[in-house]
Amino acid sequence: MKTFKYWTVVPAALVMLLSSVGAVLAQPTRITPGFQPDPLTVTGTSGGSQASKGCGMIRATPNYAVNLANNFNYLRFTVQGAGQPTLLIQGPNGSSCVQAVPGGNIEVPGYWEKGSYSIYVGDRAGGQHPYTLTITQKR
Repeated sequence: MKTFKYWTVVPAALVMLLSSVGAVLAQPTRITPGFQPDPLTVTGTSGGSQASKGCGMIRATPNYAVNLANNFNYLRFTVQGAGQPTLLIQGPNGSSCVQAVPGGNIEVPGYWEKGSYSIYVGDRAGGQHPYTLTITQKR
């Protein structure tokens, strides 16, 4: 019977660990002008189980969340990854989807208003691949 007891504890601990990882990913990173390190780099896995309009398959929750404390005259989001990556950014003024150019890179530079942004790294073909997301103020 001791073996059975451990089989019930291990899955419960695993569920708690995985659910806490999801909660950590949902916490927004606050960014102010002059942030360090620049570039800010995050890695993850693209794709997911939710279909999005024009942005392929994405996760049910954002891959990353950013809270811009001020307006940024220039900020660039870049995704490098395999497969057919997409970048869906939902912000205070709506959402936009950018698909990778041949070679798998996405760049979204420009002026960004202060506010909260949810970032989803999807895949047009429904695959799941490693990606690197960078955020920089450098041109």
